[in-house]
Amino acid sequence: MARWQELSAGLDSREHRLVAELRRLKDHSGLSLAALAGKTGYSRSSWERYLNGKQPVPRAAVEELAQVCGADPTRLVVLHDVAAQARQQAPAAAAPGTEPPPEPAAGQAPRTVPLRTVPLRAFLAGIAAAVFVAFGAGLLTGGAWADARPAAEDAGTSGYRRGVAYGCEISRDHGELRAGHSTNREILLDTNSTGFDVVEVQCLLREHGFDPKTTDGLYGQDTKSAATRFQAARGLVADGIVGPKTWAELRR
Repeated sequence: MARWQELSAGLDSREHRLVAELRRLKDHSGLSLAALAGKTGYSRSSWERYLNGKQPVPRAAVEELAQVCGADPTRLVVLHDVAAQARQQAPAAAAPGTEPPPEPAAGQAPRTVPLRTVPLRAFLAGIAAAVFVAFGAGLLTGGAWADARPAAEDAGTSGYRRGVAYGCEISRDHGELRAGHSTNREILLDTNSTGFDVVEVQCLLREHGFDPKTTDGLYGQDTKSAATRFQAARGLVADGIVGPKTWAELRR
């Protein structure tokens, strides 16, 4: 996979963080820019501009990227809204409305997105509420966007209870290592993800000799640390985020 261009030093720190998170999500999905264009309403050149910090990312594009990558969009949307607020408060470099619209993907009609004005106080209150929900209540669950696969989502969260240490029933099915809680191979899991997909990862990490210290289905620091060590040992990007490539190694 080609290395990303270095982001401009003049890019606002909040915009920088949003783009970095979107890049990481895209890299873990294994999708190329062309593949993203085929799965979303935005062209390859639009994604190239968004992911290199050349043009602000539309909120809808953030949500679509999360959906096609099987990730919960809540945290990304919060980051987008914070970055958008920073842009509104910064001195205008050009007249409002001069930003070029995103190019539609090949074979798709251009989207018309209605614009509405939101009072700054209401906007800030909305961001505060979103941050509280996303981080305070810990609702960033793996599987919230299971790439339009309801069955996979139900398998990852249905019947799951917090605070329960689940057992690991290790077996092999068609050569793949299983722990009896999930058959997933694609969903992205990171800090604050919860559910049986996380239990499965915890069991598989323990089976491979990287003990997460618990099998409670909560992706906490111990689980992230174990996943990071496992990734480093397997020559993967060692960031503690479980994506398709890490799943594949865990299933070996």
